[in-house]
Amino acid sequence: MSALTIYPDTKPEQGELFEDFTSIQHQLKHLGVQFEQWSSEHELAVDADQTSVIAAYATSIDKLKAECHFQSVDVMKLNPDHPDRAIFRQKFLAEHVHEDFEVRFFVEGRGLFYLHANNKVYAVLCEQGDLISVPANTPHWFDMGENPKFTCIRLFTTPDGWVANFTGSEIAKNFPSFDSYVAALS
Repeated sequence: MSALTIYPDTKPEQGELFEDFTSIQHQLKHLGVQFEQWSSEHELAVDADQTSVIAAYATSIDKLKAECHFQSVDVMKLNPDHPDRAIFRQKFLAEHVHEDFEVRFFVEGRGLFYLHANNKVYAVLCEQGDLISVPANTPHWFDMGENPKFTCIRLFTTPDGWVANFTGSEIAKNFPSFDSYVAALS
């Protein structure tokens, strides 16, 4: 289940939780965040490769590419047994911005985006079927947990793909990790 918790950026213990998809969409729309759900046009095998994943969502990807002028698309897949999972996790945990907007679609699994805007932190738990688009220059970070299990389609308007400019802020250390957040929802 997707979830959104909105915290004052100085009080990570005082979050307001939203679990209804329409409410989450409404709250994020104020930030210019696109949040929607997609479905696959085909069944995917457990070991589906990048080509198969992109083919399964081709209609939706092509529509976004035409609307937003995306130049590149890739698939990121991490499992708990991936030897570099800790390195990948650390890469995304520090607050950063992109000159381009960031679009992610969760084919399977889940991850937690944190958006820092208007003196608040928006923790968005994205799960299978969720698409999130973070506006350009929006400070944010991402936590996939200590034992990540997700497959994401990533779309970019530049050929360079993922390029982050780190803010140097330590804010991410003050908020619940993916694992703590998910455990609190249970």
